[in-house]
Amino acid sequence: MINELIVGNSTQYQSSIDNPHLRGVSSQNITVILPAYNEEGSIGSIVLLTRLYADNVIVVDDGSTDRTAEIARKAGAEVIPHNNNKGKAEALKTGFTAAANLGADIIVTMDPDGRHNPADIPKLISPILEGNAEMVNGSRYLNYTGKNVPIYCRVGRTLQDTTAKRNFNLKITDTQSGFRAFAASTKNTFRFSGKKTSIENEMLADAGRSGFRMTEVDIGTFNDSESMVRNPIKYFVGVLKTVVEDVEANRPLYFYSVPGFALATCGFYMGFKFLEALFLGSASLNLGHTFLMVFFALAGAYMTLRGIIVHSMAETT
Repeated sequence: MINELIVGNSTQYQSSIDNPHLRGVSSQNITVILPAYNEEGSIGSIVLLTRLYADNVIVVDDGSTDRTAEIARKAGAEVIPHNNNKGKAEALKTGFTAAANLGADIIVTMDPDGRHNPADIPKLISPILEGNAEMVNGSRYLNYTGKNVPIYCRVGRTLQDTTAKRNFNLKITDTQSGFRAFAASTKNTFRFSGKKTSIENEMLADAGRSGFRMTEVDIGTFNDSESMVRNPIKYFVGVLKTVVEDVEANRPLYFYSVPGFALATCGFYMGFKFLEALFLGSASLNLGHTFLMVFFALAGAYMTLRGIIVHSMAETT
């Protein structure tokens, strides 16, 4: 048996290249989607290795300015180009449509930069093949202690995962994973907008609302970007931005209505106390006080109504 060491972005995978049936004997059509942007350094080896475990490999070239599309095509992938960079959400939308056209029974999404090991694909799709899930999340942290990861990264990740799990009502350990498997029947559930939150979290929200059976499998960690974070302040700003976006998109009542109601209550209370003092003759009109009172009342009422309206619209979609 001939072995080849396939390398991608400092990540090395040992694979057997003379066995075309590594993915098993399943008759299901397995299609892998790789959304790629300027990944010429890793895309070729990732495509070659992924082909050992899938029937089709689709590379959505999201407006790359390097040789990503050319290398992916030579490695045997079906390449679908975007004329300009549209973002990961649009790339996945294009990929899901193409996978459906190819007759995919199971769709796998994977990052093309070498952090995911394609050899984990059989393990990832197994719960779907066995009829135990419609969606499988590949988790880097299911059996990973993270002792070598800086503590601020662990705190940030915990904050993100806890917020997402409360928002989506899903028991998962890695909300930011891009390595996932989907039964083809789920393909029309996802919005692929990526406007108010990350596409990873948006897909979790869609899956949670649809009541999909979801499970996780351990995919290990090969090129964990968190371990390379050097600026704690920049990292935490990103974490807080993600958390705020998630709460706004998925819990508008909490994000708008709760603080809005508190603000409106404060404004109306200030107005009541002012009128009481005015009628008793112990207060005079103060422009600053009046402006603050009106601002609190109007802003609070607006936020409360906005939260209720956004929540109602989300419930009907």
